[in-house]
Amino acid sequence: MFSSSLSSSRQPPHPETMACPFAKHASSEQFQRQPSIAEAHNWNLDEDLSEIPGDALTLTHLNAAIQLLTAPSIDNVHEALMSLIGKYSNRWPGLSRLKSERSELSIYPHYDYLADIQDQLAQIDESAVSEILVHLGEELIQTACVGVIERAFKCLGSDLQEFLGSLDGVYDVLKLQEEDISDTGFVCAGEGELIFTSERPVLAWLLLGCLRALARLLFNCEPEIELEPLPGDSPRYRYLLRVDEPVASALERRGPADAVSGEARDLKVSNQFFCDAFPWHFIMDEQLRLVQMGSAFSRLFRGHVGTAGPAGLLCASTVFRFKRPRGLQLHFREIVRRTNTPFMISLRAPPGRPDFFAKGLEIKGQMVFCPESNALLFVGSPFLDGLEGLTCNGLFISDIPLHDATREVILVGEQARAQDGLRRRMDKLKSSIEEANAAVIKERKKNVSLLQLIFPAEIAERLWLGAQIDAKTYPEVTMLFSDIVGFTSICSRATPFMVINMLENLYKHFDELCGFFDVYKVETIGDAYCVASGLHRASIYDAHKVAWMALRMIETCTLYNTHDGQHIKMRIGIHTGTVLAGVVGRKMPRYCLFGHNVTIANKFESGSEACKINISPTTREWLVKHPDYGFQLNARDASCMPKEFTDSKGLTCYFLEGYKHPTLSNDRPLQEHIEEAMRQTLQDTTDTITLEVAQ
Repeated sequence: MFSSSLSSSRQPPHPETMACPFAKHASSEQFQRQPSIAEAHNWNLDEDLSEIPGDALTLTHLNAAIQLLTAPSIDNVHEALMSLIGKYSNRWPGLSRLKSERSELSIYPHYDYLADIQDQLAQIDESAVSEILVHLGEELIQTACVGVIERAFKCLGSDLQEFLGSLDGVYDVLKLQEEDISDTGFVCAGEGELIFTSERPVLAWLLLGCLRALARLLFNCEPEIELEPLPGDSPRYRYLLRVDEPVASALERRGPADAVSGEARDLKVSNQFFCDAFPWHFIMDEQLRLVQMGSAFSRLFRGHVGTAGPAGLLCASTVFRFKRPRGLQLHFREIVRRTNTPFMISLRAPPGRPDFFAKGLEIKGQMVFCPESNALLFVGSPFLDGLEGLTCNGLFISDIPLHDATREVILVGEQARAQDGLRRRMDKLKSSIEEANAAVIKERKKNVSLLQLIFPAEIAERLWLGAQIDAKTYPEVTMLFSDIVGFTSICSRATPFMVINMLENLYKHFDELCGFFDVYKVETIGDAYCVASGLHRASIYDAHKVAWMALRMIETCTLYNTHDGQHIKMRIGIHTGTVLAGVVGRKMPRYCLFGHNVTIANKFESGSEACKINISPTTREWLVKHPDYGFQLNARDASCMPKEFTDSKGLTCYFLEGYKHPTLSNDRPLQEHIEEAMRQTLQDTTDTITLEVAQ
């Protein structure tokens, strides 16, 4: 049985069709949609939930079950609506107009589907809106309350009255866990009475159908339910549930009705025993005055709670602050209506005790209505955070009775805190080690980078590690020796500062060329500048790189002048052959080249001319191996060959005059030709490496 007294609070009809859900409800941010069970609120309990069986009942499932009543998801509402249309389309033919595809709703994460359904129902049959919504609530339970969700509802109570009471208390705790500050909530105000608070009237009708379906599904009963709105600032609705047979009380289930006396004088324990057994309890009369307190409260408020009659009694609000449930009015009957809700109180400083050490101590427990004495009994436990919270409030472990699980919570919490502290210290130590290791690696890179300015990369790495550096023979190393023509004469006419400044500017440019062509700078002695290729990285293009660098060096000299304004003129010699290389010295070690070919390379430089590049026959062989690279070579007289060059019969040396890349026109600058050649060299090297890996 239900009335239609809420129809006036329904929103005005929404003119759009259900196939296009985008009206005023589509951006309704104040109504947060419930996610699916898989996406429900993740209860972070600092434990590994991966080992929990997939069908195990958890707090997440209980939260999802209750949200099915307070904020059903679009998926659940859509499935229930399709089931409703299938069952009642003959009774209300217009219901078929509500059909829509689920995919049409997915693009609106905050779409208020229920409000839109209500508006559409008003267009179909305004007089039957509430009745259809009740049936929709029944279908919601039938379609969504299956599996673990059904088990979650079943765990709330063994009968309908216990179910309503647990619905009150459990939802209040879940809101606290989520820090939910909304006004939505349940209050089990009495036998068969439930009060629901919500800003959405459509949910009130939906809940009526849900309660009928849950009573039928869980407890096999058909209650009559009356729904009526309650006056107040926030929308509240009262549900009065009546079944054919009275709801069995807990006492009746335990035994005959006369097994326990209802008279207070027949209590089998004394007041003192009760106060010792339940140290954290107090009893209030109708005026909310404290008429009895447990031993723990009595010790804390010693001398401040009168016992010589009503005139000496303290009001509970004087020494206690009621923190939960929120918005509770401190009236006797209002508290009686909330006895199924968990209570959280905190201690106030008694009158005249501003330095009360237990001020702010929180006690969590339950209010029990005692009809035989028309009083309220509060039984609770201190809400403490470990041993520190215990001692800071002047309490002892002995203040918590053995039957109270708070003891274990405190001790286990201390153990968990110790483990957490150890884990944090280990994490901090690990982080410091990682930071130190990162700093070492950073410094190592700096040191290695510094060494790489002097030695090849591989040699620099091994030197930093302190490894033994053995001398090694390198075949086909191309060496370049150069000097400045007339350097002795220049030094005699210029100051040392002028000479050093000239060499610094010139050699700084040469160092950049070494990086571009990836050749190794051996050393500079006075005006001599020596490089080699084939030491740190062997390649078939070693001679090409050195030749290109030589051409760029001659070109660079034209950009710099001596102190008297004359262009710097260099002579260069290049030779390719086998050399021995190794690290010499402990203080200021040097990476030196040894062997007959080093001497010959120097001789080719001595036999060169100003602004000329003299290359040996072996270097020429490497340059002409690849016809794609067009070096301009002019043969010299055989008499120009160094005497130290063995097996020189029929051989001669060459002047390297220039270079032209075949893909560029001849009028392009030398620099562009060389840069294009370097790009081709890198491409050819990459293709060769790829081919070798593939093979």
